[in-house]
Parts: sequence; C-alpha cells; structure tokens
Amino acid sequence: MIILKSPREIEEMKPASQIVADCHREIAKIIEPGITTLEINDMVARHIVKLGGKQFTKGYNGFPAETCASVNDVVAHGFPSRRKLDDGDIVTIDIVVEYNGWFGDSGWTYAIGQVSPVAEKLMKVTKECLYIGIEKALPGNRLGDVTSAIQAHAESNGFSVVRDLLAHGIGRSLHEEPNYEHVGIAGKGIRLKEGMAMTIEPMINEGTYRITIDDDEWTARTVDGKLSAQYEHTIVIMGDGPQILTAQ
Repeated sequence: MIILKSPREIEEMKPASQIVADCHREIAKIIEPGITTLEINDMVARHIVKLGGKQFTKGYNGFPAETCASVNDVVAHGFPSRRKLDDGDIVTIDIVVEYNGWFGDSGWTYAIGQVSPVAEKLMKVTKECLYIGIEKALPGNRLGDVTSAIQAHAESNGFSVVRDLLAHGIGRSLHEEPNYEHVGIAGKGIRLKEGMAMTIEPMINEGTYRITIDDDEWTARTVDGKLSAQYEHTIVIMGDGPQILTAQ
C-alpha cells in the first residue's frame, strides 16, 4: 500500500533529509586522493549524531557501517574500508538518516582527483538521469513516465540501467511502496499522486546492466568490472511539482 503524506507529515520528514544533505556537503569538503572510505564513514557517523539524527544502516541485516561506500565497479552496498582512494577513482556514498521517526536517503557519486573521460561522462549522464526522472514525477503521470525517461537518456548515451536494485517509497519506514526499477514504458505503471514520498536513484553502468553480489552478501558490482555511478534524492510529489527533500 502506498502511504500518502499530509502537508504536516511532509514538514516532519524534512529534517532527516536535510541531515543527509548536510552530510554530503561535509563529504565534498574532505574527499580527495588518499582519504579512506572508512574515514568518510566515521565523519558521517559523527555528523549525524551532532545534528541530532540516528544512523540506520549499521546493523541493518548485518550491514557493518553507517554508510555504503561503493568504489568504481561497485554498484551499491559497498563496505567502507581502510583502502585509500586513488586519483581517478569514483565512489558513491549512500547515507540514510532517521529523525523523529522519519527517514531521509541520498547517495552521491564523487570524483577522486582527475577521473577518466568515460568516468566523467558516466557521472554527468547519471546525474542528468536523476533530474530527468524527478522532472517527470508529477501528479497524474505514471511511474513509467519517470523510469522510461531515465532509461532513454542513459541508453542514448551508451550506458545501461541497473535492474536488480530498486528505488522505493519512504517515510516512517525506509522502504515503503512502491518499489521499482529505473526502466519502463511511458504511460504504464502506477499513477503518481500528490503526497507520495519516494527515492529516485538511478544506478547507471558503463557496460552491461548486469550485476553480481560478493560473498559478503551485500556488495553489488558490475559483472564486467566496468564503472557504475549513482545519484539519489528523496522527493515528495506536490501539486506544483516535485520537491527535493535532500537537496544539497
């Protein structure tokens, strides 16, 4: 069941998402060659507490850290580690915060130093896919209008869209209905309604869209070892257009 949020509930949702956004602003200040994803994770963990929020991912079904840190060919759910990030790497940091019983969720891909032209293009196109999808998140549209626009933009640029990891509704639970892929057919799928809160989070691969899961049962990576990028916002569908709660 899709849970529509009232105007009051939307206001109550905002602080969690704003803490997530502030964490990403802090990451942007410190991320550079030589830093480790564990150092980034620990900074985020402290910052969440400083701002009055609660982290969610550490301990969730055994996940070991406060952030997901996915480097290069890792699509999602990578474990933070002591490996130093090198010039030319790309890394997606995904953060979930709970505040007063409401959730905010946003992942962002960062370039480490000078990245390759293909990495730069992949990041640019992936971010464009995010905002193209958000533009279609209007009352009366279908979910397929969002996902087909994302798919078309990614594929027209020579990239692919991950199918096996899903976006989701969000509110008092991290994962609410709808759960959906970022591929589809325009005019198909559920009707979007004012008050729907959801993530839009395309994961775009340099090569094939197919992924594999490591033995840790969490780390998802491209089967061909090529790069993957992701940009994610928590949004609410409003009568006058989508509102981005995790805007940085």
